[in-house]
Amino acid sequence: MSKGANVDLANLSEASGPITVVLGWTDPSGAGEADVSVLLLGSDGRVRGDGDFVFYNQPATPDQSVQLLGKSPTGSGSEDRILVDLRALPPEVERVLVAASRDAPATFGDLNDLRLSLSDSAGEVLLAFDIDDATVETAFIFGELYRRGEGWKFRAVGQGYEAGLAGLATDFGIGIDESDDQPPAEQQADEQQADEQQADEPPADADSVPAAPDVRPAEAESRRRPGRVRTAKKKATLPKAAKLNLAEHASWHGARLFSVSGLRSNQEREARATSTLLAVMAQVPEFGRRLTARFNAPAGTIQTFTEASFKHGDTRVRPDGIIRVARAGRIWTALIETKTGGNPLKPEQVEAYLDVAARHGYETVITLSNDLAPDGEHPLPLRRRSRKVALRHLSWAEVAHEAHMLCHHHGVANPAHAWLLNELLCYLRQDNAGCQGFQDMGQAWVPVRNAVAAGTLRLGDKRAMQIAENWEKLIWQLCLRLSGETGLTIAPVLRRRRDGDSAVRRLQTVNSLVEAGRMSAEVRVPSAGGPVLVEADLRTGQIETTVELPAAERARTLTRVQWLLRQLAEAPPELRVEALSPRRTTGPCDLLKNLQAEPGLLVPEGGAQITSFRLTLATGMGTKRGTEEAGFVRTVDMAMDRFHQQVLQAIKADAAPMAENGS
Repeated sequence: MSKGANVDLANLSEASGPITVVLGWTDPSGAGEADVSVLLLGSDGRVRGDGDFVFYNQPATPDQSVQLLGKSPTGSGSEDRILVDLRALPPEVERVLVAASRDAPATFGDLNDLRLSLSDSAGEVLLAFDIDDATVETAFIFGELYRRGEGWKFRAVGQGYEAGLAGLATDFGIGIDESDDQPPAEQQADEQQADEQQADEPPADADSVPAAPDVRPAEAESRRRPGRVRTAKKKATLPKAAKLNLAEHASWHGARLFSVSGLRSNQEREARATSTLLAVMAQVPEFGRRLTARFNAPAGTIQTFTEASFKHGDTRVRPDGIIRVARAGRIWTALIETKTGGNPLKPEQVEAYLDVAARHGYETVITLSNDLAPDGEHPLPLRRRSRKVALRHLSWAEVAHEAHMLCHHHGVANPAHAWLLNELLCYLRQDNAGCQGFQDMGQAWVPVRNAVAAGTLRLGDKRAMQIAENWEKLIWQLCLRLSGETGLTIAPVLRRRRDGDSAVRRLQTVNSLVEAGRMSAEVRVPSAGGPVLVEADLRTGQIETTVELPAAERARTLTRVQWLLRQLAEAPPELRVEALSPRRTTGPCDLLKNLQAEPGLLVPEGGAQITSFRLTLATGMGTKRGTEEAGFVRTVDMAMDRFHQQVLQAIKADAAPMAENGS
């Protein structure tokens, strides 16, 4: 769509379920993010109350008709997804405004590939709107859904504000409180319990949605400061760790709710993993919604089942599991096919489940395995696909990531639910469970590695393309793991205009392997100063992690070097430091241990000013293909962990170089 254009949604899809609006972008600097928000407007163009403002502190309307599904890394940057149930919106709502904001001085002009897309309940993309004229805006309206008669239309807006989230909200009738004061802990617990009770209420018929919905979240905000919504982000409450260990010996292991003992076959592993996951999804609403939201399911009561039997031709088939979500008198259903360990998905099984789902009017078939699908493409090539049923894929690594983020960063309302999530995480991380995610570069690894060393690798080698694909999966899983450990949104940095197509991107990796023996990827780590470059050099057996950091704004060049060395006082002595000047791609370079004794080694000749520093740390590369001690997968993880802990975290966020005064 082009800016200002509109379209009738009824002409695009016959699906009657909720729609999903996706806002996406690429951050070339790797240093910023945007927060989505939704405003529900009446006929006067203003909200009816604070409950009509959906944003990070209030991620859903009280009636759950609009729900933020959260931020996810994608193959082309980052995206935010919003679930909108148009049929459940109160009749007083005439327009649904979809927007996003950034914290100044960051602007939308700093982002690349701004894009909105809209999908129906079957996951089919109905429209897309690319935005290429953003400049100094700190708040941006991407588009709006609006009523026309008995239906809904969409308009591509693409206009922004320089006043940020507060300016956007106040223009539509929201009172803003930008203070960062926190409510008392007991008040937070009461509000969380009220939200959970509301979420567990049985679904009502769509016609019974009240005109003036219960606005308990908004009322809770008003108790803090009457008539105002607090935009300072709420702090997550982490579950308390046990302080006392009563075990008499280190060999004693605490009893677990979900045990891996007694698992002797792949079939037993798959059955127990499926049942364990589905049980926790049904019992922990926040976790269940995190996963079902990925598949465009509505927010509602979740029930899960295992080993149901369906007639298929002259035989019967048994999907590993079933998810059913009840919302506003309707039921959304997905069939689950699970694999653990290295077991591959079978096309004939998945095709049979697609047929069963279509015949019974079910919306989705979900495959769950240790394989990853970084670009949203299903990893299984099928001869035939159903237009009526969506086929989605989920990795065990993504399941563990969502559980870890909720349990250790975002928090859940009920302490027992946090304990359940911890038990699920312990189960998934047991070797015998078979749910560890991507762990193996595949059979092609050793032949490709040897061909690179011998100089015999050539374009067109199918094994090299397999390694390029597995390299992407490894980087994707590395980002998921680091995100869970840090609570930050860490993702591969891919620029859609340059390398958004997965086949082209993998061909570029193969070319690099043939010409230089290297594979590389950029990773966005918030507050790192720029993207982190991860390079595996198969010829030298080294993994290099690199970041380019802006220099402190100081009057003297030597003082800029000294500023950096103070930050890196505890960094590895073998860290390579390079000073860069304007219009130069290289500059003076030396090891940190030498620079700590003689900082002047990094001062450019001729008095050129230093504008940035390039920091590189080399780690030995494993030659085997997996996660064993000498495995390639493990050493890539170790290299990134080492760089993050010993280098990136040494550069303190409060020591932002360009913000300091000269000295």
